[in-house]
Amino acid sequence: MTINLNQVEIPEFCLVLLVGSAGAGKSHFARRFFSKTEIVSSDHCRAMVSDDENDQSVSAEAFELLHHLVQLRLKKRRLTVVDATNLVQSERQTLRLMAKQYHAYPISIVIDPGLDVCLQQNKNRLERVVDEGVIREHDIALRKSLKQLPDEAFREIYHFGSPEKIRNATLCRIPLRVDQRHETGNFDIIGDIHGCFDELVLLLERMGYQFPESGDSTLSTEEKSYHVIPPPGRRAIFLGDLVDRGPKTPEVLQLVKSMVDNGTALCIEGNHEAKLLRWMRGQKTSPKYGLAESIGQLEARNESFRTEMMGFIRGLPSHLWLDGGKLLVAHAGLKQEMHGRMSGKEKSFCLYGDTTGQKDEFGWPIRLNWGADYSGEAMVVYGHTPVAMPEWQNNTLCIDTGCVFGGKLTALRYPEKELVSIAALQTYTEPKKPLGSILDEGEGS
Repeated sequence: MTINLNQVEIPEFCLVLLVGSAGAGKSHFARRFFSKTEIVSSDHCRAMVSDDENDQSVSAEAFELLHHLVQLRLKKRRLTVVDATNLVQSERQTLRLMAKQYHAYPISIVIDPGLDVCLQQNKNRLERVVDEGVIREHDIALRKSLKQLPDEAFREIYHFGSPEKIRNATLCRIPLRVDQRHETGNFDIIGDIHGCFDELVLLLERMGYQFPESGDSTLSTEEKSYHVIPPPGRRAIFLGDLVDRGPKTPEVLQLVKSMVDNGTALCIEGNHEAKLLRWMRGQKTSPKYGLAESIGQLEARNESFRTEMMGFIRGLPSHLWLDGGKLLVAHAGLKQEMHGRMSGKEKSFCLYGDTTGQKDEFGWPIRLNWGADYSGEAMVVYGHTPVAMPEWQNNTLCIDTGCVFGGKLTALRYPEKELVSIAALQTYTEPKKPLGSILDEGEGS
């Protein structure tokens, strides 16, 4: 997608490629909006290698250094701007692959004042005047690049196609929605619900949440908007898999959405929400693993209700990085190197965990125990794979205790590390594996 607006909006963590010919003013643009430490310049790298930024004979070594610096910064989750011509598709691809490796959005900003302006600005330079023929070659390469860029998987492409647009450009940085480190306080983190609405209400009430409008614990009114009062200084966090398998998926969605809308809860996406969303969008989806139950229950509601819940699910983040980086919640967990980052691989890990791609004799995905090697600073709380009893492993904890299979619905009170559970009122779904086996090894998707 190419954007011609004057305002540039970039994620606060990303890789920015400035694209343009010599004399276009890329370095001046970079200095306007980025700190010196955020800019990795090909000219500066040449000077670092040979004491002369004009020495084209060391370009290979200079770009080796540039790539190394980019990788180091992205690994440390630092916004990085590459100030080079970036007019060769293969060079852009190398940098985009680095962004992908470190789960950073790649952004392209094209500085294109026009050939005549580039030639004149080049002549006005006090140093490093580039041969006019080189600039003309750059302009030809730029026109070719403008056709290629839309197909190169950049998150955004900003094109400033005149001196006036370049002068009037503004830039703001947008926090990634998974980065909620400013959200502090006491949390009640709740594991996989799977439509077990009655148990959810009982669990919330046990932890001191009040339902003043309902007067009871059933809360089964068709289109009720729930008003929930949390204990002072506390909020709930839902780990996803609100839906499927259980008897009251619409009610769970209503309750959780009401709490999120009222600021008394946070919620992340689970793999079952991702699949339900595909059905809501009209995409072909197999009604297995409890989706059929959700479809039946939601089809009994009106279209406006389904549309409202589709918008809610669509807006759920893949994970949340909280409390100054001390806490991370993700449906299936998350490795340290993906914390506070967003990419296709990060989202897949959040939804499905670390899988081998193979299935066991029951047809369930075989998962790797990523927590066994975890050494990150953040406490990671997750669900997805039912366990008989939550047990800490290297500062990670799974709190899916298989309520829908006749187990329990469990919450972790943070930062107290206190577990609170409600036993299932009944077994809503008979698992293909014996219950004990599931709760020891983990049910599939």
